[in-house]
Amino acid sequence: MKTWKRLRNNPALWERYFVREKIIRAIRSFFEKEKFHEVETPTLIAHPPAESYLDVFETTLLDRKRHPVRAYLSTSPEVPLKKLMAAGLGNCFAITKSFRNTETQSATHSPEFTILEWYRVGADYTDIMMECERLFAHIGLQYQWERVTVAAAFKKYAGIDFDEFFDHAPDIAQKKGCTLEEGTTWEELYNQIFLNEVEPKLGQGGTATILYEFPVALAALAKTADDPRYAERFEVYAGGLELADAYSELTDPAEQEARFIKELAEVKRLGKTMYDYDHDFIEALKIGLPKCAGIAVGVDRLVMLLAGAKDIADILFFPAKEEFDII
Repeated sequence: MKTWKRLRNNPALWERYFVREKIIRAIRSFFEKEKFHEVETPTLIAHPPAESYLDVFETTLLDRKRHPVRAYLSTSPEVPLKKLMAAGLGNCFAITKSFRNTETQSATHSPEFTILEWYRVGADYTDIMMECERLFAHIGLQYQWERVTVAAAFKKYAGIDFDEFFDHAPDIAQKKGCTLEEGTTWEELYNQIFLNEVEPKLGQGGTATILYEFPVALAALAKTADDPRYAERFEVYAGGLELADAYSELTDPAEQEARFIKELAEVKRLGKTMYDYDHDFIEALKIGLPKCAGIAVGVDRLVMLLAGAKDIADILFFPAKEEFDII
């Protein structure tokens, strides 16, 4: 039965869906008090951020003469916000729809989802950790917080010395029973162990886990740490859900361009939809992105926690699996 029909038949269900508007009001009140600018970012874009772990939605934009132009649905508001920061905007946030393909048939993913991103000038990722804790409390999520490095989490939950894993990942992964094929990358081996043995142990009970110091192979758009093997990046887990991804932002245009090129090579290797990286963003970095840090938070998952929902479809009025009859 479609959600709107269930709501008509059982009006008591409305309260679960109204949790979203309470959370969004609380987010806006938090950042208004912090004197952040709220920005509307585009959902139809010419160049997605080059991130090989994502599948993008490609579409076609027609001009008035019906000439076709390749276009994409935005995977996050990150790049537009950073361009405005390079222009001098200052502290800012966005609450917007984003889109990632192949994310159906999951209790925690939706191909269309709501994301909160914010950026603070002059901050690093440790500042965002504290700000994240304050925001969660403000919207009504009360947790005991713990901070654990990736290396410590691998040692505790998978029994792996991360110093050894850097150099001997295939041997360690093989002993763990991981799938190894010709061309299997270090990152793929990391993900097999992380997803199976580490991630399920994070953010359990009444504890929220900040997992930080990710290996530089998973740096995304993050600044490299003092130890060049790591990046100043963290993720937040609570209630058994990954809720947020944050980092001290990379401001070096040459480094960022090199990472984009590497990521697109991986996109090609994986047989995913190819696209060019955003050269305009590299120009913005050359002009100068101020020292800053930022975070992306899954709003739908915040709603799931406060509503006590186990499936993301249960807090969306029009979940994709209903719209497209996906089983």
